[in-house]
Amino acid sequence: MGKKLSGGGLSPTQQAAKFLGVSVLSGAVMAGIALPAVGVFGLAAKGSVEEFDEIPANLAQPPLMQRTTITDAQDNPIATVYDRDRTLVDIKDISPYMQKAIVAIEDSRFYEHGAVDLKGILRAVNENARSGGVSQGASTLTQQYVKNVFVEEAMDNAAKFREATQQTLGRKIRELKFAIQVEEKLGKKKILENYLNITFFGQQAYGVEAASQRYFSKPAKDLNLEEAAMLAGIVQSPSRYDPVNDEQEAKKRRNVVLQRMVATDDISQQEADKAKATDIKLKVSKPKNGCITATNGAGFFCDYVKQAFLDSPTFGDTREERAEVWKRGGLRIKTTLDPQAQESVQASLKDHIYQTDKMASAATIVEPGSGKILAMGQSRPYGGDAKKNETTINYAVDHRMNGSNYGFPTGSTFKPFVAAAAIEQGTPLNKTYPAPYEMPYPSPITGCDTTYKNVANDKVENENESEVGPYGLKEAMEKSVNTYFVQMISDIGMCPVVEMTKKLHIVQGDGKAIPEQPSPLTLGSNGLSPLTMANAYATFANRGTYCSPVAIEAITDPNGKAMEVPKSTCEQAMSVKTADSINSLLSGVVDSGTGKRAGLSGRDNAGKTGTTDERKNAWFVGYTPNMSGAVWVGSPSQTVEGTNQTIGGVFHPLVFGGDVPGPIWRDAMTGALAGKEAPQFNRVHIPDVRDKEKDDEDEDDGKPGRPGGGHNGGGDGDEDPFPEITIPPGVIGGNDGGNGNGGGNGGWPEPR
Repeated sequence: MGKKLSGGGLSPTQQAAKFLGVSVLSGAVMAGIALPAVGVFGLAAKGSVEEFDEIPANLAQPPLMQRTTITDAQDNPIATVYDRDRTLVDIKDISPYMQKAIVAIEDSRFYEHGAVDLKGILRAVNENARSGGVSQGASTLTQQYVKNVFVEEAMDNAAKFREATQQTLGRKIRELKFAIQVEEKLGKKKILENYLNITFFGQQAYGVEAASQRYFSKPAKDLNLEEAAMLAGIVQSPSRYDPVNDEQEAKKRRNVVLQRMVATDDISQQEADKAKATDIKLKVSKPKNGCITATNGAGFFCDYVKQAFLDSPTFGDTREERAEVWKRGGLRIKTTLDPQAQESVQASLKDHIYQTDKMASAATIVEPGSGKILAMGQSRPYGGDAKKNETTINYAVDHRMNGSNYGFPTGSTFKPFVAAAAIEQGTPLNKTYPAPYEMPYPSPITGCDTTYKNVANDKVENENESEVGPYGLKEAMEKSVNTYFVQMISDIGMCPVVEMTKKLHIVQGDGKAIPEQPSPLTLGSNGLSPLTMANAYATFANRGTYCSPVAIEAITDPNGKAMEVPKSTCEQAMSVKTADSINSLLSGVVDSGTGKRAGLSGRDNAGKTGTTDERKNAWFVGYTPNMSGAVWVGSPSQTVEGTNQTIGGVFHPLVFGGDVPGPIWRDAMTGALAGKEAPQFNRVHIPDVRDKEKDDEDEDDGKPGRPGGGHNGGGDGDEDPFPEITIPPGVIGGNDGGNGNGGGNGGWPEPR
């Protein structure tokens, strides 16, 4: 006795026998269904049997491509990304009208036959013979589902797609074998659910839930009769029956579905006539796909999350494997993004620098002690329209994470790393150097693997001619005295600084180590990313413990199961005493030094300014015990000089670290920290070795920086050349001012 299947039908053996019997008796039967002539089968009846037997026994049902949702730390959606917009739903969450409509129009005998409908085959053969063409098919809904699975599995593989769609007897037999297995294992109810979840409904909508949201902005469970009939009608030809582009054609097709539902006793003729009399009423929701649709300016952070996923071996052994997991989608990715911090960063950038300005800005905030990236934003929006100053290049990160080619020269924001290396080597906090206004680079300076020799007699100078030592470390840091730190690295050698950068995981934007030369290792003449700088300074805030940056907090897979995610790794990069000393030094920078415009009120904070050659880059990197942030302002292409620039509607004769990026940092951090605790630094007393008389003399003799550029690093450019003076837009025609301290990287090619 043959085994009966769920939902009716014959056993697999009986169905196969019937199918093969029909095929053997007349190759024209199958030919009439899908092919113009028997000869193109390429298989005789005997070959068909062998092919049938060779097909694998188990049908591989790959997880369907779905949309992935990326959320912030509070689980608020940031963006959805997908290759196919699909949301899987249970059959109970699909309108009964929809279930009946799709069966009526696609396979009205669905509940009466098994995997193959022999009556349907004969009917199709007869109709096709009568019409002289292929006017009617005979694939059951189950067979259509199996074919869709193969198409889905092919993804972007052209060869697999051709194999899944080719009109051959071999494919038909293969589909039939799998259809029989599906009928036996899943049953009618589950097959219908799977079919409605996999089918394409046009307008980038895969599956009935996405289609319902796209056309009617409602869940599939709420579809009424007219709406369900319209969606069911689309399946046969999504482009022809697209209601967005051809409402009349879609209406005609909808009415055909309604009449079929009458024929299958799903609705009455009266119900059908009433529904036919209504116009199609769409409420279209435009597709929202990708980081370009991210909320709160988080497009660049969204892109970073994707890059972090693709970069992490946690999600697959190879990048190709990880890319396939990402493409399959169906993930819910909870990130570290703090919505309050992100909103504050974007608001500050918008207030201080315009999208249309010649110079751009990028800012990022991380959490000391956890490595969590709390905010990431840019003045130029995420997008591909260069005419609107949009970009998809993330200026805040390294090139391998879709950042600029090289990063951006950091200027004097690099000096704290030199100081930390020196203190670790035992340099006293009251260390004094002559620090003249101008001097040749010391020679030789020993390094880890090389020795620097100043063969060209390159020189370094301070921002102002009044900046003449001797200086102690405290004042030198506050005033950002270039010659002091060049003498310091000459004293301790380059190797301790190189080792410090390794412990802080500081690399150039292109991923390479910083060259062993005094200019990049003292005055920041080589390119780094804002994220690298913010995270390195977070080590100071965390009292010497470095934690790697992370953007992903948790992920659930398409089945709702938690996936393993990469964790931040923390390690001691310097002693607690060294970190506390740097915190005390940099607190002075925002209290009374070059960063005083950036200082926060009501909480401990510290930071450092930086400006590079020709003022193409200006920085402020600062932190509190619970947040660390970096702001870069500059020329993405390194072709625009920061002189006589209007930024955010304000004219700036000279752009420097404390002038533009400092206030951006201040406002961004103020909003990000609002309502949060205000812990204090563990301060270390650092004596000021210069007597008051000398300080007063310096204040009286202060002069603007000299015109022109420096040599291999030049002056710092951080000190305000016009203290206590507000310059209205357009009053001054220009002032070359002091030179910056970058050097060697001007005129870089366009990033990426």
